[in-house]
Amino acid sequence: MLSFDINCDMGESFGAWKLGFDEEALALVTSANVACGFHASDPLTMRRTVRLAKRHGVGVGAHPGYPDLVGFGRRDMALDPEEIEAATVYQIGALRAICDAEGVPLRHVKAHGALYNRAAREPAAAAALARAIASVDRGLVMVCLSRSAMAEAARSEGLPYVEEAFADRAYEADGSLVARAKPGSVITDPAEIARRVLRMAREGIVTSIDGKEVALDAATVCVHGDTPGAVAIIAAVRKKLVEEGVRLAVFEGCGKQ
Repeated sequence: MLSFDINCDMGESFGAWKLGFDEEALALVTSANVACGFHASDPLTMRRTVRLAKRHGVGVGAHPGYPDLVGFGRRDMALDPEEIEAATVYQIGALRAICDAEGVPLRHVKAHGALYNRAAREPAAAAALARAIASVDRGLVMVCLSRSAMAEAARSEGLPYVEEAFADRAYEADGSLVARAKPGSVITDPAEIARRVLRMAREGIVTSIDGKEVALDAATVCVHGDTPGAVAIIAAVRKKLVEEGVRLAVFEGCGKQ
């Protein structure tokens, strides 16, 4: 039976500011990427999110980003590779301590926002992420945009990794994500998204924003927790996959040397 993972960015509230629908979404996904305090979150939110994930049996991963609370980590920053590596180690360490305190294994690392997009296209940034993960724990799975520089970096570093697709984001013909500033970059119709994800899982194909077919190697799909109607989207994706005989399960890393 075909197995597929649904992941979602979680724990992105901060102090009195609430973002996303973590309690509802965690009942529907199989993996959670927990913000680590740089682009969003705070220690109490991190701990609450890990506890919720444990309650629902959801795999927990660190979601490091640029140090940019104001811009939610979605603005590029001129960090050099050494700074990216250090910032990533710092964030993984923070979440790992909370996971240890809660008796929850930390399974994976997935970069956030502008850092993710940069590492997907720039080998130096991707290598910095991979080195950071390896320096903390070589058993952590690196989550990579399918067929990107990140996947190459994980292989070069000898890390277990998983390639990822995006349910609610439009694709360019080269396999990159359409910039959020462009019209049509975020897809919000649950039925359309569910059909897209089923095709990603079964055929490894997504249709780009200009109508071209793009090949993917994804074993996990991300639905953003701050996309309008996120819970309805995740529910529709889950229902469609289950109805079509796809087994939902936490991903396993591949490619470890």
